[in-house]
Amino acid sequence: MAYDLITMGRIGVDLYPLQTGVPLPQVTSFGKFLGGSATNVAVAAARLGRRTAVITRTGDDPFGTYLHEALRDFGVDDRWVTAVPGLPTPVTFCEVFPPDDFPLYFYRQPKAPDLEIDAHELDLDALHEASVFWVTGTGLSEEPSRTATLAALAHRAKAGTTVFDLDWRPMFWSDPATARPFYEEALRHTTVAVGNLDEVEVATGVRKPREAAQALLDAGVELAVVKQGPKGVLAVDSKGNEAEVPPLPVNVLNGLGAGDAFGGSLVHGLLEGWDLEKIMRHANAAGAIVASRLECSSAMPTVTEIEDAVAAGAVK
Repeated sequence: MAYDLITMGRIGVDLYPLQTGVPLPQVTSFGKFLGGSATNVAVAAARLGRRTAVITRTGDDPFGTYLHEALRDFGVDDRWVTAVPGLPTPVTFCEVFPPDDFPLYFYRQPKAPDLEIDAHELDLDALHEASVFWVTGTGLSEEPSRTATLAALAHRAKAGTTVFDLDWRPMFWSDPATARPFYEEALRHTTVAVGNLDEVEVATGVRKPREAAQALLDAGVELAVVKQGPKGVLAVDSKGNEAEVPPLPVNVLNGLGAGDAFGGSLVHGLLEGWDLEKIMRHANAAGAIVASRLECSSAMPTVTEIEDAVAAGAVK
């Protein structure tokens, strides 16, 4: 049976302070969580009842063992999560200063194992058969992950729904100025592009939301989703349909992971065949729910929690 969703990209261990409003030097206790954007999207969709898997790599170490155990606990297939001898599993620390300051500190040196995904090891048949395939911009930042990502996209050839999460992390690129051609190549094989204003500017050179959405459509996608921060989210498709949905009111505890919850709900809505406005309202609600919680992966909401938040018009 084909997967509802296969994601490909980052995985790691998130170590989040259990005290909010405290700088890292003064933090005394941390919580350990499964992390990594593509991985969290798979978890979010699994929480909504979808059959999901992730393609990624870890270190051959106890943190890698923990990530396998966490994926299985969340119901995400880990068959394509393999170890890279000699490289440590990435660890990410954050500081939590609600409502809008959450600095991240990535420990991905000398190289993150998830950038060692090799095109020759991909299960191309499974990728082609999945209802949704999700890749990220980080996967384009280094070889061999870059070639693997583009090869997977080219083989899939827009079968089903293919989502490109623009996922711009300039610190992962040796020369950020070289990114756009690889983003443009990925967009050629993509049906859905998702990104905030900074990310769509990297991909297209355009920052104004509607112009940026059109630039993504012109690049070959069928649906452009542009996150506008406090102004909410804009979605425009190639048929001329459009939805602009404001954010859901929420008392933010930790904004990290909200975008991944949005992504998992977006996938769920696309698979359900909902109209654009309903998809965006539910995705916004999913993101807001996670923003109200400390953790990311284990905070991903259920269908009922999202529906309750949409009905209430706020996260309570």
